[in-house]
Amino acid sequence: MLPSSPLSWARLTAARSRRASSYDRRGGNRDRISLAADETAVLLDVKGPGCVTHIWITAHSIEHNYLRKVLLRMYWDGEKEPSVLVPLGDFFGMGHGETATFWSLPLVMAPSSGTGLNSYFPMPFSSGARIEVTSENFASETRLYYNIDYEEWPEPQDDLGRFHAQWRRENPTDGIPDAGMTSHTHQHAGRNRSDEGNYVILEAEGRGHYVGCNLNIHNLRPDAGDGENWYGEGDEMMRIDGEEWPVSIHGTGTEDYFNTAWGPSEPFSSPFFGIAKTGGANWSGKVSWYRFHLLDPVHFQKSIRVSIEHGHANRRSDDYASTAYWYQAEPHKPFGVLPVEQRIPRSDFPAVKADTNNDILTFLRTRFTEDQIAQFLAAN
Repeated sequence: MLPSSPLSWARLTAARSRRASSYDRRGGNRDRISLAADETAVLLDVKGPGCVTHIWITAHSIEHNYLRKVLLRMYWDGEKEPSVLVPLGDFFGMGHGETATFWSLPLVMAPSSGTGLNSYFPMPFSSGARIEVTSENFASETRLYYNIDYEEWPEPQDDLGRFHAQWRRENPTDGIPDAGMTSHTHQHAGRNRSDEGNYVILEAEGRGHYVGCNLNIHNLRPDAGDGENWYGEGDEMMRIDGEEWPVSIHGTGTEDYFNTAWGPSEPFSSPFFGIAKTGGANWSGKVSWYRFHLLDPVHFQKSIRVSIEHGHANRRSDDYASTAYWYQAEPHKPFGVLPVEQRIPRSDFPAVKADTNNDILTFLRTRFTEDQIAQFLAAN
C-alpha cells in the first residue's frame, strides 16, 4: 500500500496530473457548488485509466446533521452499483455528524475544527471514474467546496484492486438487560463462543484485502455512579473465506483492536490508529476510533466478515456506526445504506439514573471530570 522506498518520490512516470474542482468558472471567489435538498451533483466524471490520489472537501449547511444526510458515492469503470456509499462526514474518518481535528495517513480532518476533509486513499480505475454527492437534507441547501486530484495513465494496471467503502449502523446493538447486576458483572461476566451476535463492520465477497475502519459508539447506558461504564471489552473477529469457528483472526478487546490500552479517554492521532473523539467522563457520550491496516492488510480470496463484540460477550446496548475500507477485484457484492431518518445521530445527552441525593451532580458526572465540576462550582 505504501511506497517501498523514498526513491519512489523521484521516479518518473508516464502519468499526467489532473484536478476536478469547484473553483468559480467566472473568475470570481464563489468557489463552491450549492446543493439543494434532494439534489445530486457530479464532482468527477472521467474516462480512461487512471487513479484518484487526493480528495479535499469542506461543506456547510444551516441544517443540523447534514454530514450524515449528504451521501458520497463512487463508481469505477462504468459499474452500476457504487463501490463507495457512505455519509459524507463518516467517510472522512469520524461519525456522529460531527468533525474534530485529527490526522492519519489516509484520512485527515484538518483545521478549522476538523472541517477540512481529506482522503489520500489511492483509487485506481481502468476505464473511468465517477464521484457524486447527494443531499438528503430535509429543507436547507449544502454549500460544498472540493478539489479532486487524479492521474491519467497511458494504460490500465491490471493487478490493482478497486477501492470500496461501506457505512453501517446498529442503533442500538442487541445487548442484555443489566437489572440486578453490578456494572462490573454486566461488563465482564458471560461467555461468547461465536461471532454471530457481533456488530458487523464489513461483509464482502470476492478477492481483496480489508484496510481498516472507523468505529463510532454512543454510550447509551445510564451512569450508575460507580466509575464502571466502560463501553469496550469487545473482541474483533475476522472470518476469512467462510472459515468455520474458531476464526483465524480473533482479538482481545475494543481498545486493543485500535492499538491502545486500558480504556483510554484522551484524544490521540497517529498514521494508522487513533481516537478522534473521546466522549465525556466515565466514557459517556459519543466516541470515534479509527484503525488502518495499510502495512498489515487483511487478505481474502473469496469473502470476509469483520465484526466486533458490543461489549464483552455482546452484553451492551449502545449505538454503533462504522465505515469500512477495502480493496477488491470487481464485481463486488452490492450494498445499500440506511434511509436518512435512520442515519440521524441520537441526542448527545444520555439517560441518567436518578440520584435522590443530588440529581444535578449525577448528570454533571456523566459529562465532566470531578476537577471540571469543582472548577465550575467554585466559579459560580
